[in-house]
Amino acid sequence: MEKGRNTGAIKIILADDHQLFREGVKRIINMENDLEVIGECGDGIQALELCNELHPDIVLMDINMPVENGVVATEKLKDIFPSIKVIILSIHDDESYVFETLRKGASGYLLKDMEAESLINAIRSVVAGHAYIHPKVTGKLINQLRRMTYLDEMGVVSNNVAAKEAGVKFVHTSNNPLTRREAEVLRLMAEGKSNKSIGEFLFISEKTVKNHVSSILQKMEVDDRTQAVIIAIKNGWVTL
Repeated sequence: MEKGRNTGAIKIILADDHQLFREGVKRIINMENDLEVIGECGDGIQALELCNELHPDIVLMDINMPVENGVVATEKLKDIFPSIKVIILSIHDDESYVFETLRKGASGYLLKDMEAESLINAIRSVVAGHAYIHPKVTGKLINQLRRMTYLDEMGVVSNNVAAKEAGVKFVHTSNNPLTRREAEVLRLMAEGKSNKSIGEFLFISEKTVKNHVSSILQKMEVDDRTQAVIIAIKNGWVTL
């Protein structure tokens, strides 16, 4: 384990059991004036101990670690330190890993073959309150979402065979700000449909669709459609 030195920058902890990888990531991060690695460790339990001791802004968490893996550690960390952001580092591009870590509270998911610039952008984006998913994973994530459906405001599941086969559903919870119609629009957005196609499918005008989309993005405090879908997963409106 290593303790940080300065306090002015965004404080980061690295949790990965490969020291050589940690050294490379630390070198990249510490080249930025507004970022600093203040601690590093090799398993999930040590990550929690460092968070309690150093109070970082963000933890870069490997998904595969001994003693306690990144999925379990993320869930515990977010329960104890809800203000600390977590970005998962992984070699797995399977969408099931993304769903699981987002449900546990992670704000980002990166593949270890990412470019240095992507890592820095992800850290800054997550600290600013956004979600960040590696582009290679986003396509698979959207394909998975195509097999899902939303519960309506009364909690009634629509007859979506694919969703039932996938064992996946969208859940209406108390913190879900969307109306039934907005939920329908978001589902169709996740399928890649244009505003015109959504309007034709729902028998409403394209202008009405645009208004729904704007309302969705505003309520979810995001800038684009993909971010809206990711937030729906992160907030537990999607379960596996």
